[in-house]
Amino acid sequence: MKLRRVVVTGLGALTPIGNTVQEYWNGLINGVSGAAPITYFDTTHFKTKFACELKNFNAEDFIDRKEARKMDRYAQYAIVSSDEAVRDANFDLDKLDKDRVGVIWGSGIGGLETFQQEVMDFTKGNGTPKFNPFFIPKMIADIAGGHISIKYGFRGPNFTTVSACASSTNALIDAFNYIRLNHADVMVTGGSEAAVTIAGMGGFNAMHALSTRNDDPKTASRPMDKDREGFVLGEGAGALVLEEYEHAIARGATIYCEIGGGGMSADAHHITAPHPEGLGAKNVMLNCLRDAGLRPEDVDGVNMHGTSTPLGDIAESKAIQHVFGEHAYTLNLNATKSMTGHLLGAAGAIEAISSILSIKHGIVPPTINHFTDDENIDPKLNFTFNKAQKRDMKVVMSNTFGFGGHNACVLVKKLEL
Repeated sequence: MKLRRVVVTGLGALTPIGNTVQEYWNGLINGVSGAAPITYFDTTHFKTKFACELKNFNAEDFIDRKEARKMDRYAQYAIVSSDEAVRDANFDLDKLDKDRVGVIWGSGIGGLETFQQEVMDFTKGNGTPKFNPFFIPKMIADIAGGHISIKYGFRGPNFTTVSACASSTNALIDAFNYIRLNHADVMVTGGSEAAVTIAGMGGFNAMHALSTRNDDPKTASRPMDKDREGFVLGEGAGALVLEEYEHAIARGATIYCEIGGGGMSADAHHITAPHPEGLGAKNVMLNCLRDAGLRPEDVDGVNMHGTSTPLGDIAESKAIQHVFGEHAYTLNLNATKSMTGHLLGAAGAIEAISSILSIKHGIVPPTINHFTDDENIDPKLNFTFNKAQKRDMKVVMSNTFGFGGHNACVLVKKLEL
């Protein structure tokens, strides 16, 4: 069976450094940090008092007030970002065969705030189970994709992937495969997360995963820096419209790039810690290259998982050196999370968008907040520290790794007609 080609024709982003794709890109190339003191709740007794929240976002600017109240923030973010992506793809929705359009979304946690609020409200009562009738449909991790399909009437394949921080990359790979295997012509894919909550911050603090640099939040996310000490929690969403190549050409669509391949692997090592030698990270990049039919030397850059954790950054750097050999020193490596924080299940989507825009604009966004080299990381690797670099990017890979040892990697490439 001949596999069909898949291209990207629409993008949408809702991030801590910009509420549209253009704002997000401007924030990236200018090295803007989205970290700031938390405004959603009182952090007096929390170890970490800052995060990468969305700024100036009001769901009711985009969604009917009555409908917005039926959605957790993570689902609201999904609706807003996917709407931008669908509008960007510029479909004539009346002519689109909606039986051939699907939605595959990703979220690592889903409606955490809804779950938290309902349980907290219950504990304040007398034991009588008085719950909001929308409690379950607001909370479940699959509902965002349901909302997207209902909004547009898209009746193709529809489900949600859950693989912690790899969730939206897995969603993207699944959407890619469903098109190239002829199960759909168009897929809306991506991911959203809204875990900047009492439970989210408290839980990640309890496992010592977060930075506690409360005196200087903007420089707290510092991937590959010697003094990194944990990730910064972020929130938001990224959406992509994937389309079969001939379908896109026939309607005169504007094409950003081609999806070249996707790889997946498992560390099979530990529930939260990466394999110390980056075994799973190495395998996922090799699997991605194999799927794309490309060699390591064909790649121009890697958007790293780069969370700013002591073990993770070292393991991923080792894996890149193993996969690329001497070519690793010619790559532009960068870590988007230095600016956006870690969007958990939405990270893969917004980082894939960053990779796509690198190809479109010929610019590699920086890894900000680098002050001191880590003796455990090869200083000859180009991590694009602190300042964006111009480069003709033809092939970019994007890594995402999740708790449980889930690894996913997607490869995007400049379209060759």
